[in-house]
Amino acid sequence: MVMANFGEIIKGNKPVLVDFFAEWCGPCKTMSPVLKELAGEMGDRAVILKVDVDKNQAAAQSFGVRGVPTFVVFKEGKEIWRKSGAMPKSVLKSVLEAWV
Repeated sequence: MVMANFGEIIKGNKPVLVDFFAEWCGPCKTMSPVLKELAGEMGDRAVILKVDVDKNQAAAQSFGVRGVPTFVVFKEGKEIWRKSGAMPKSVLKSVLEAWV
């Protein structure tokens, strides 16, 4: 993913769930199929992005990501929700649906 597009994507009027993850992170790996399923359920009502913190250290630093996985929801360029650690799909879905 090109970081230049990242800023444009999070400025949109759809909620954007960003998964800050790392390849070596066990909980991140367990969340991957959960996020794929969530993306299928949300369709075009929300955007789900994955950002590898090892490959995009500047992005991780600029958003204050200290641990992985960290999930951040943006809408119209503003951070509206943040939580770290693996979590049920239902939690992520309810956050996104509140902002659709």
